[in-house]
Amino acid sequence: MNRSEILALYDQQRQHGAIYPGVRREVTPYTIRTIDLISSEINGIFYSQMSEDNADAVIAEEIRYFKEIGQDFEWKAHDHDQPPDLKARLAQHGFEIGDAEAIMVLDIEQAPDSLLQPIQADVRQITDPNSLAPLRQMLEAVWNEDFTGLFTRLGSDLRDNPDYLSMFAVYVDGAPVSVAWAGFLPGNAFAGLWGGSTLAAYRGRGFYRALLAARLRAAREKNCRFLTVDAGPMSRPILLRLGFEQISTAYACIWRHVKPEANG
Repeated sequence: MNRSEILALYDQQRQHGAIYPGVRREVTPYTIRTIDLISSEINGIFYSQMSEDNADAVIAEEIRYFKEIGQDFEWKAHDHDQPPDLKARLAQHGFEIGDAEAIMVLDIEQAPDSLLQPIQADVRQITDPNSLAPLRQMLEAVWNEDFTGLFTRLGSDLRDNPDYLSMFAVYVDGAPVSVAWAGFLPGNAFAGLWGGSTLAAYRGRGFYRALLAARLRAAREKNCRFLTVDAGPMSRPILLRLGFEQISTAYACIWRHVKPEANG
């Protein structure tokens, strides 16, 4: 498949295939809205198709909806979404615009040999939701953020939806130093890869690649055709070297129902 065909399939599955466990999916004339029933991690608009004439009204309606239920939400704005100035319009409506994320895709049928070789690192699959505390501490040390909501969601999926989530960690001297996971939606050709974080002292030792290889194998077992990653600037060059192709750029645009107080 060429890039335009992959992008069309990606959009088709964003529109029709985003059915997450523990999430209510609501279809409006212009958006696909998700309401996370477990935590707030998957509240959002992950697909929209609007025009320059109606975009501001649709954005205002989504804000009204989430404000009414008292929830933050994310609008995932892609460069190829319509209208072309969607990101700027969201900013005008009070959204916090995140950094650019490269939407990277790998055709599993064309995976490089380096991802198919035996994994040398101590990679362990995580299946027990009660074993997540050290992984949360590690991830919070990498990003200096509070991941309470994220690990509430991950623990719930490991316990109640193990077919959806495959989670892996690299261990050194018995302690986790790198973690990543993959989500598998029913009928979706794309396996979504997430996490991919390593403690600074352990970078450059191939752990990111080892976790990619582990998730690639999980995706093949589930008959997925593609891997997809919302990649930041650190991981994008690695993914390009491993055969991933960038099909778009996206921005996580966050609307908060309680605005942070300004300093001063």
